[in-house]
Amino acid sequence: MAGAECGETDGLIDWLIAEGLSVNGIDAILERLVEKLLALGYPLVRVSIAMPSIDPMQRGFAVVWLRDTDLSTEVQGHGEAGQDMFERSPIFYLLSNSLLHGRWRLPEPTGTPSFPLFDELASLGATDYLMKLVPFPGETALQGVGISFAVDGAHGFTAEQLTAIDRITPALGLVCCRIAAMRVAIDTLAVYTGTRTSGRILSGETRRGGGDAIYAAILFADLKNFTSLNEAWAPGTIVSWLNESFEAIVNPVEAHGGEVLKFMGDSVLAIFPVDTADVTDACGRTFSAAKSAMRATEELNRDRVERGDPAIKIDIALHVGEVFYGNVGASRRLDFTAIGSAVNEAARIETLADTVGHSLLASAVFAAQAPDGFQPVGTFSLKGVGRPTDVFAWIR
Repeated sequence: MAGAECGETDGLIDWLIAEGLSVNGIDAILERLVEKLLALGYPLVRVSIAMPSIDPMQRGFAVVWLRDTDLSTEVQGHGEAGQDMFERSPIFYLLSNSLLHGRWRLPEPTGTPSFPLFDELASLGATDYLMKLVPFPGETALQGVGISFAVDGAHGFTAEQLTAIDRITPALGLVCCRIAAMRVAIDTLAVYTGTRTSGRILSGETRRGGGDAIYAAILFADLKNFTSLNEAWAPGTIVSWLNESFEAIVNPVEAHGGEVLKFMGDSVLAIFPVDTADVTDACGRTFSAAKSAMRATEELNRDRVERGDPAIKIDIALHVGEVFYGNVGASRRLDFTAIGSAVNEAARIETLADTVGHSLLASAVFAAQAPDGFQPVGTFSLKGVGRPTDVFAWIR
């Protein structure tokens, strides 16, 4: 490798390491790397960075640069379609043959592996395709990154370009590993704790007892008679129904700005923090989410009955008050949640649904924020609550 070319490659490595410490997106790294390689004379037509994902909605993704086209992200889902897509990729071929790199001259000679991607490359006039795999350490699903380059030079990659790519690949892999680790921390934590809560945890709120007293509207939902279903149906079927019902509740909660804090068996606890002085707004959004959840559950139950499954109804209680929002638990096993008398009262109100014959209930203080939506249904003594509680119901 000539001295000037060696210096250019060293400069790319230095840039990758510096950029990798400050950029949190694979797309930004890829776009800038392509710009630098094009400036050095690489006849690129396609470059991609592909990684597996720890995500309930996708098994992996690839950020792709195509000449004369904006950057795009290709998502590989779970299930048969995602598996089929993976098995027809160069990455799968390399992994299946315990290889860390592969190079194909295009159009591919007879007798060599062929992939759907090569048809796309042929339409772009590509003459040479190179893929390199960089393994990541550890035992997670993030096993590594696949980095590919396609060029349309008459003779494909030059020897100097191949050497340079070999030299920059470890640095690029290190950058991808760092970004992937951060992405996993953020995305996985948000999946398990919610976006608002995960942000607080990542900002350093990890001490037991640490948190704040906040004012929030509370939504407590419970599936009716779900315990009896466990005795008559297989666990796999029960879990499937449970997930369907939770989806019908959680989607409206998140769509209206709330956050689910906890799944407790067949119950859901969500809060709508009052970030400003407008309590009415928080309660209004909570009420809208509850009504949407009821409607979504009704639609879900119609589908269930049509396919011969039992309908599973829900009861929801709404309340508003001060809660402690923070870390509780043991020293090395914490739960970031909301606790307090307001949460307990919401749970107790929900248990009155069968007694009053209505499925969407609210406390007096909550109903006062939505006077046109609720009607009084009685005054009750709640377990653990010293004073009688006025309960209201949404009556359609």
